Amino acid sequence: MNLHTDLSFLTLIIHASVIVQAIIALLALLSLWSWWQIFLKMFQLRRIARDTDVFEDEFWQGGSLEALYRKAGSAQVGGGLEQIFLAGFREFSKHRRQGSAADVTLDAARRAMRAAYQREIDAIEAHLAGLATVGSVSPYIGLFGTVWGIMNAFRGLANVSQATLANVAPGIAEALIATAIGLFAAIPAVVAYNRFTHDVDRLAVRFETFIEEFSNILQRQG
Repeated sequence: MNLHTDLSFLTLIIHASVIVQAIIALLALLSLWSWWQIFLKMFQLRRIARDTDVFEDEFWQGGSLEALYRKAGSAQVGGGLEQIFLAGFREFSKHRRQGSAADVTLDAARRAMRAAYQREIDAIEAHLAGLATVGSVSPYIGLFGTVWGIMNAFRGLANVSQATLANVAPGIAEALIATAIGLFAAIPAVVAYNRFTHDVDRLAVRFETFIEEFSNILQRQG
């Protein structure tokens, strides 16, 4: 056991055992990965919400659906609601050209929109499970490092003739760093996961509402 008196954060990590250092390094990597995913997901959700607002404004202006379809199809950009509209109207137009029955045409359009809806939701939810995993596992990884470090600290007391707080304090401080870093990695991941899940649920409700409203429009046209 190292009986150093410098209890600075960096010194404690340097003097920690190899196992504790490996756990700290793992937690640091998990924290960096979660922050990277947090920023990526934040920008992605903002972009999708903005594109959805723009498309809904154009859609409810009451213009031609075919003109909107050509415009959306030629742009090759946009996601979420626009892709659901493209899938539904493409299937609706194809069946109408084939002379299919109205109920068959509408059912095919709804299935196409549902499939596009599921693809968009799957893309939006990508890596959210990873954030949930980091948030739930990191404290336990840090706790394992703390237990290991405290165990080594008390084992080191066997080589000391008179045990004092000064003897055991550095070892315990080294061990507790692992728990602190584990919480540092877990808390932002949990907060971000809860926030992003709420945002995804709101987008999903908007998508499902649009599918129902657009289906009614297609039913009237059919």
